[in-house]
Amino acid sequence: MKKTSVLLIFFLFQQYIFAQKEQYYDFIKTWNFIKYYHPDVASRKIDADSLFLVNVKNISSQDDFNSIVDKLTGKLNKKFTASAPAETSQDVLSKNQNFDWFQKNRKVSSENKDLLNTIYKHRYNFENLPKGKLVSEEKKYPFAKDENLPQEYRLLTLAKIQGVVDYLFPHKYLMDKNFDTFFKNMLDESLTINTRKDFEIILANLVSKMEDSHAFKFYRELNYRNDFLFNASYYSPFDYKIVDNYLLVTDIVFPEICTKANIRKGDHITEINGKKISKIIDEKSRLLSVSNREKLIYELSSYQNNLIWSDNSPQKLLKVKSGNKTFTTNIELVNTLDKTQVKLLSNYINNKNQKWATRELNNKDIAYFNINNTLQFINDVDDDKIDEKMESIILDASKKKSMVFDMRGYPDWGGLIFHYVYKYFSPSENYFYKYYAPNLKNIGTFAYLKDSYHYFPEIKDMKTMPYAGKVFIIVNPETRSASEWYTMSLQKIFPQSITIGQQTAGADGDVVRVNLPGDYLLEFTGNGIFYPDNSQTQQIGVKIDKVIKYKDQDFLDKKDLEFERISNALK
Repeated sequence: MKKTSVLLIFFLFQQYIFAQKEQYYDFIKTWNFIKYYHPDVASRKIDADSLFLVNVKNISSQDDFNSIVDKLTGKLNKKFTASAPAETSQDVLSKNQNFDWFQKNRKVSSENKDLLNTIYKHRYNFENLPKGKLVSEEKKYPFAKDENLPQEYRLLTLAKIQGVVDYLFPHKYLMDKNFDTFFKNMLDESLTINTRKDFEIILANLVSKMEDSHAFKFYRELNYRNDFLFNASYYSPFDYKIVDNYLLVTDIVFPEICTKANIRKGDHITEINGKKISKIIDEKSRLLSVSNREKLIYELSSYQNNLIWSDNSPQKLLKVKSGNKTFTTNIELVNTLDKTQVKLLSNYINNKNQKWATRELNNKDIAYFNINNTLQFINDVDDDKIDEKMESIILDASKKKSMVFDMRGYPDWGGLIFHYVYKYFSPSENYFYKYYAPNLKNIGTFAYLKDSYHYFPEIKDMKTMPYAGKVFIIVNPETRSASEWYTMSLQKIFPQSITIGQQTAGADGDVVRVNLPGDYLLEFTGNGIFYPDNSQTQQIGVKIDKVIKYKDQDFLDKKDLEFERISNALK
C-alpha cells in the first residue's frame, strides 16, 4: 500500500472519530437533560441508564443533533399535563444552569428546541421521589478490576460525570470555562483506549477538573493508581515538605539508606528522575481534585500519602542541593513487603500522627480545644451527665484570658461547637453562613435555606454570657468541610476572634456520593456555603486575619508558629 493511501486512511479515521466525538457529546448532553427533567425518566418510571445503553449503540457518523434527540425521545411521552412545580424560594443560585447548547444551536430544529423546552417547562419535581430515594442515586455496574469497560459503559461513566457537573455540583461556575471542550477531548480518547488503566487516567483527569477537595480521594477508587499516580509499594527513607519548588528533607527515617545516598536533613530535592518538582506538582494537579493549590501542596507533602512519587519503581534518581553543593544520587526506597522495614515505617507514621492529633497548647491562661480530639471530654461520662460535664468545661474556659480553637483537622465530635459553645456564648440566633441546597423543583439550581435547623440547635435554656477575652482560631489546609463550617460559626459567635494559619481546603458543605460504572464512587461538595455577605468559600476557604508562613528552619525545628504567635500575643 502506498504511503499516501495509508495517510488518507488515517486522516479519514481521525475525521470519523472526531465526528463521533461531537455526536456522543450531543447525545450525552441531551440524555442528561432528559434524565433530570423528563417526568417519566426523572421519576424513575423509565430507567435512564437503559435509555442510554439501548440508544448509544446506534449512534453513527450519519447522525446529527436532531436524529439524536429523536432516538432518545422517540418512545417517551411528549404530552404533559402537569406544569413545572411553582418556585417558592426567593434566593436561588442559578448561574450554573445554561441551555445554550440546544437553545442557541442552529443545528437543532425548532421542533426539537420546542420539545426540550417543553420537557423543562413540565419538569419533574424531585420532592416527589419515594422516601429514601436520592437525586444522586445511581446503579452499580461492577466489572473485573483488570477489565476494560465496554465502550457503551465507558460512555455511560463519562455521561454520569458530565451530569454531576451540570446538575448536581453547585460550584460548576467556578470550574474552568473550557470544561466542555476538555470533556469532548476525554470523550474522544475514551473511544480508542484498550486498557482499564488508560480509562482510569481519563477519569482522574475529568474529576480533577472539578477542583473540589471533597473529590480528592477519588484517586483511591482507581485500580491502577500505583502505575500512574503514586508509588504504593515503596516509601521514601526520609520525610519531607514541599517548600516553593523543592522537597525539604525534614527527617531521616531510615539512616542507613539515606547515608548511602548522601541525603541529610535540611537538603533540597529539586528533581526526581530528571523531572523538576514544579513539573511533578503540575502533573499531579491534573490527576487530583483539590480546591486550591495550598491544599494540593499540603497533600503532596504528606509522607503517609506518598503521592509525590510518580511511578512504582524501587529506586529513584534525585537531584539534591545540600548547602552549596548540588549533586545527583540514586536512592533505594523502602519496600512495603519487607516486614522489618514496614514495622519501622509504621512506627514513624503512627508516632507522627499521634503527636499531631493530641497536640496541646500548655498555658494556664488559655483554654485550648483541639477539634479532632474533643471526644475525650465525654468518653467516660454517662449520657445523663454530659451536659453537666460540658458546662463545667465551658465555664472554666470562660474564666481564661484566651480561648484557642485549633481547627487543623476534622471534628471527632460536632457537639462541642454546634451545641455547647453556641449555647453559652452565642446570641439566640446564629446565621453565620448562607446555605444553598439542591433545588428539588429545578435541578441544576440551588435554593437558599434559612430554616434555623441548618444553622443552630434549638436550646430552651440558653445561657448566653459575654466573653471579653481573646479568641484565636487556627486553620490550615487540613481544615476541611465541617472544620471550615465550625470555623465560620466561631467567627460569628466571637466577633473579636482572630483567625490565623494557612488557606483552608475550600470545600465546605455536605458530601454527595455517586456510583459510577466500574464500581467507582465519586464524592463531591453537594451544596453551596457562603458567608452572610455572599463571600465565596468554595476554593477560597474561610476568611483568615493573619496568614502564617513557614520557612525551612521552622519545619526542621518542628515549630508551631501559630502557637508561638498566640503565646506572644498574650504576653
